[in-house]
Amino acid sequence: MTLQEQLIEFRDKRRAILAANFYNYETLAGILNAAAELEEPVILQLSESSIRYMGLEIAVKLARAGLKQYHVKGWLHLDHGSSPEIAGKCLEAGFDSVMIDASEKPFEDNIKITKQVVEMARLTGANVEAELGYVAKLGQSLNDKGFTSPKEAGEFVERTGVKALAVAIGSAHGFYREEPRLDLDLLGLIRDATPVPLVLHGSSGIPDEMLREAIKKGIVKVNLATESKNAFMKELRKVLRDSGEIDLRKAFPPVHGNRQRPP
Repeated sequence: MTLQEQLIEFRDKRRAILAANFYNYETLAGILNAAAELEEPVILQLSESSIRYMGLEIAVKLARAGLKQYHVKGWLHLDHGSSPEIAGKCLEAGFDSVMIDASEKPFEDNIKITKQVVEMARLTGANVEAELGYVAKLGQSLNDKGFTSPKEAGEFVERTGVKALAVAIGSAHGFYREEPRLDLDLLGLIRDATPVPLVLHGSSGIPDEMLREAIKKGIVKVNLATESKNAFMKELRKVLRDSGEIDLRKAFPPVHGNRQRPP
């Protein structure tokens, strides 16, 4: 099953799939442990900074080998690609999906850049996600004036041919200083204005019930990064403090789930 097919199936069932960023083997193992235990599919995401850190070839092979070894159905996705060039490199490397994020550019420029990546992805059949509206990144302030317009969303999807759309409805990347509030009525209008699955970025810290309501209203892909990084590092600090262990092979397994894997 392709990622596009999975997203459409979940949209019709009012379900969502977790898209989790990984940064090394240990964080990948944590994600796959959880997915295997729950018997749920997962999208493994790589940001440009993670690709630079691990190297593109190593990161791709690590993800593919992990999915196979943990017996998890999953896909590899570029998170917040900043240019058609990086999207093209990821497509050549075998990514199932790429996100091109030109959301901070003018509307027409966003369409032009996104359309270029969509055309590139036709060669491989890969999924393409784009973003429309203002989803605050780390260090940026929340701004409800940048929320996604349902009318523009419909036009954007029609003119670009994009297969998934990240929307701005009140979420933000990083930690929240106060409890987030998603505009679920706006989300419903966006869902009615466009046929493609909708994506929620900045899901870390959003209350579970609010996420459930967002999924009922049309969110199909839920991105998670900050919350999993924080949980991993907190548990690792605890293990190191309590045991004083210096053998990485003994220190890391309790942090990422300690699930026994076949050789």
